[in-house]
Amino acid sequence: MASFLSLSIINCKTSQLLLLPKSKAIVFRPNCLNHSLKLSLPIQCHKTKRFSASVSTQEEVRTSSDDLVNSILSKVTGTDRGVSLPKEGHEAVAEVASQLQKYCVEKPVECPLIFGEWDVVYCSIPTSPGGGYRSAFGRLVFKTKEMIQVVEAPDIVKNKVSFSAFGFLDGKVSLKGKLNVLDEKWIQVIFEPPELKLGALEFQYGGESEVKLEITYVDEKIRLGKGSRGSLFVFKRC
Repeated sequence: MASFLSLSIINCKTSQLLLLPKSKAIVFRPNCLNHSLKLSLPIQCHKTKRFSASVSTQEEVRTSSDDLVNSILSKVTGTDRGVSLPKEGHEAVAEVASQLQKYCVEKPVECPLIFGEWDVVYCSIPTSPGGGYRSAFGRLVFKTKEMIQVVEAPDIVKNKVSFSAFGFLDGKVSLKGKLNVLDEKWIQVIFEPPELKLGALEFQYGGESEVKLEITYVDEKIRLGKGSRGSLFVFKRC
């Protein structure tokens, strides 16, 4: 992963995700609905109004969204983050992601659930998360061990790709960026030059990179994002 979200989360070139600038502090409202947080946070996120008509309706929505979450995870598990999926498989993932988008909180960039450590379990474009390390040739040389994105309050995003080179040399590519909020759903992350660690060698290379990502769904278990070039990302909370 020369760079993460292209990490989206990770970068349009690197693949990554994003956080909020201090200058645009988020005001969390105490009257949130539906999600009980597992991050020891004192607030919850608002569901869209059309899903809060009654208690019974909320229960149905919660069950439906849970089913969709389980469905999308089952479709991407064991696919090398989407690399081994056929065209029909990618289309099935996109369809479930589209359905889940209907259950997204009103202002996902203001939801504290975006913070935490996330495993990049799927990307519709293999090279979006990881860059050249995830290209067809790169995968022959570098076997990906893990692809993690950490979103820290208030506005820090860290991407990390761990790999084994030639089957015996451990390595890691890391990116650190600042998150800027563009609107209620879109974020921008500007990353510093990547750092590469390969065996005993450790150095920084390249220049800054930038990624824009739309948060299309987030809950206690997963987060979905769509890059400015159309890449679909599925993140699973670690």
